[in-house]
Amino acid sequence: MNIFMDNKSTVDEIKERFDNDVERFSNLETGQVSTIDAQISLEIITESAKRIIPYAKSLLDIGCGAGNYTLKMLSKIPNLECTLLDLSKPMLNKAYERVISETTNTVTTVQSDIRTAQLPEDYFDIILAGAVLHHLRDDNDWEYVFKKLYKLLKKNGCLMISDLVTQDTAVLTKYTWECYADYLSKIVSNEYSRKVLAYIEKEDTPRSINYQTYLMKKSGFRNIEILHKNVCFAAFAGIK
Repeated sequence: MNIFMDNKSTVDEIKERFDNDVERFSNLETGQVSTIDAQISLEIITESAKRIIPYAKSLLDIGCGAGNYTLKMLSKIPNLECTLLDLSKPMLNKAYERVISETTNTVTTVQSDIRTAQLPEDYFDIILAGAVLHHLRDDNDWEYVFKKLYKLLKKNGCLMISDLVTQDTAVLTKYTWECYADYLSKIVSNEYSRKVLAYIEKEDTPRSINYQTYLMKKSGFRNIEILHKNVCFAAFAGIK
């Protein structure tokens, strides 16, 4: 599987796909079926964020989708000030609708790419990045975004990531894709497995945990924690 092919989806193409898939992603039973240990990772990163900074006041959810990660975070720390960022306006509308009923604080929506979004620095206690960073492309993209996320956090704030990842060794990346294909075939069908892997081939450019933690250290994060990994999905965190 060549995840580094040149002919990747554009930002607009990715936006269009998610514009048309709001209801599925609003339901953990349907929107996360292709993610191994989705609910485990969701629980781990939100509970870990609560324990890292129990008196958090402000939350940024990048690539928020329909708001699942923010809703889970609010179940841990109620009434956070929430900023929801996503490319898709329909996703943002759905996330706002769901989140506003779960907090008495401000909920702000930002329709933007994290690379170009105008956001306040030294402001957020928690940043959630659930299944979003794999849409970044080259090394410049990756390094820029990690530096930006570091700047957006308050001192002692935390960046919580749950995402698709690769390995640093090509034969092991190939092996993890094979394991993932088998997993998808068993939980749904061979056809579904081929469809999901085709989406990854077209849309995504995931990187290894080692690569991302290297960039986190380079950006200034003082502590980095690997929280969970299963085949090609992982949950990890950085503390400013």
